[in-house]
Amino acid sequence: MNDAASRLPAGRKAEVAAYVNRLGQVTVSALAERFGVSADTIRRDLDQLDSDGQLIRTHGGAMSTSAVPWHDTSLDDRSRLQAAQKDVIGRLTSDLIVDGNVLFINGGTTTLALVPHITERRELIIATNNLSLPPLLNDEICRDLYVIGGHVRISGLVTVGPVSFFSPISDAENEIHVDLAIIGVGAVDTEGPSTSNLDEAAMLGQMARRAQRVAILADTTKHNRRLFASVCDWSHVNYLVTNDRPSGELHEALSDADVEVLVPTHQN
Repeated sequence: MNDAASRLPAGRKAEVAAYVNRLGQVTVSALAERFGVSADTIRRDLDQLDSDGQLIRTHGGAMSTSAVPWHDTSLDDRSRLQAAQKDVIGRLTSDLIVDGNVLFINGGTTTLALVPHITERRELIIATNNLSLPPLLNDEICRDLYVIGGHVRISGLVTVGPVSFFSPISDAENEIHVDLAIIGVGAVDTEGPSTSNLDEAAMLGQMARRAQRVAILADTTKHNRRLFASVCDWSHVNYLVTNDRPSGELHEALSDADVEVLVPTHQN
């Protein structure tokens, strides 16, 4: 540890973040001893780093964002990760939406970050498996809202099931027209977007195949990663919406598939 840097709050915070992310999980007392400061000082550092999305504040310590067990981590905890980046992604995605669009929107905190940026949109029709989304919408924004049925995953407040819509009158599945599928995922690499749950991946793949355009939402912490189940390959995707431009092999794969990468203006 650099002794000079440890005496400066900014330098100490950076080192605390790096240390937690290297070890995975650390207690307040261990950090206080490591950095030669009081436990209260470490708690303030951890609160700020949690707010910045650099780690997860836990009872008595902190956890690396990469160590989070996503399958049973609450939506509130996940919403604090990369909050600023998700807001940027939500704003960029909103530019793809016009009045009257029919949308698929899947579950997760990245897609929820879209809501504050579509308050001026009107007459949207939305089909979603995101149980947190309906309370955030109103009848000025959304003309019709359909919730896709299936198994409910409590931790993420999502349903997982087939993307199908049956008419109660004809008792038959209806063909639907969707302008844009907005899909947040856990990872993207040269092969395409992926997620940790096989049934969820199949569901998101159905959303992608039924839509005229597909936007994959993934901040940079999800770049060059691969999870258990593939959603689709890049040939089915029109946009990758992210907070920083991908590089290397991922950039080449997106370019080869003609996927438009949407990033903040200063990244263009």
